[in-house]
Amino acid sequence: MKPDQDKIVNIEERIPKIKEQRKQKANRRLITFIILFFFMMLVIIYLQTPISKVSTVEITGNQNVAKDKIISLSSIDAGETEYWSLNERQTEQIIEKHNLIKKAQVFKSLPNKVSISVEEYKNIAFLQKHNAYYSVLENGQVLSDEVTPTDQAPILNGWTKGDKLVQMAKQLDTLPDAVKKLISEINYSPQKSKSWNMKLYMNDGHIVTASIKTFAKKMSKYPIIVKELPKNQKGIVHLEVGTYFEPLQKKSKKEEKR
Repeated sequence: MKPDQDKIVNIEERIPKIKEQRKQKANRRLITFIILFFFMMLVIIYLQTPISKVSTVEITGNQNVAKDKIISLSSIDAGETEYWSLNERQTEQIIEKHNLIKKAQVFKSLPNKVSISVEEYKNIAFLQKHNAYYSVLENGQVLSDEVTPTDQAPILNGWTKGDKLVQMAKQLDTLPDAVKKLISEINYSPQKSKSWNMKLYMNDGHIVTASIKTFAKKMSKYPIIVKELPKNQKGIVHLEVGTYFEPLQKKSKKEEKR
């Protein structure tokens, strides 16, 4: 009988501990419920107050696209748009559909501020038309406002808006900056069987003829080609199919004898 009495005693000793454990569990559940309740109340209160709406929208990086236009594209209305429901990536994709904007990034910062950083297509050349100049972007778009050309980009003559201008701008954009700075003017000079031909006037006095399709690949070697040319003799560097040099002025027989 002694073993059975020991069991009864052990159970009686454990009952208070079991009750205490149950009480602690109940308290934890109650505390969790209270926390969740107050959290939900705070969420409801937050959503009902102006602080849950976007308060300000900051735009940076824009030059050719107006701030108001970017905000309009984003569909963000300060004081109306829900801060937490704003989808950054979706908003970026909508803004990037603008033909002058290369990339957009949307950032949210607590409690309710939004900033939009844009990267516009950069100026790659200046289109001359009726004695006026217009900026040509790297994607081939031509801006409508007149500008004053600088020596940072070549002048385009004889070009009209279209596929060839777009492709030429993209080819020009892939050239190393050191080579681009050597180009003064690019003239569109198509022929009957060569509608892709163009002629470049270089700052060093040489002339280059090339095809729009292979322009970037062949023109990138221009500095190496020039080093191999006769010194103090200007000419035409042909890059359409093969690469060869044609002097602008042939030496006279007297000069050759000297």
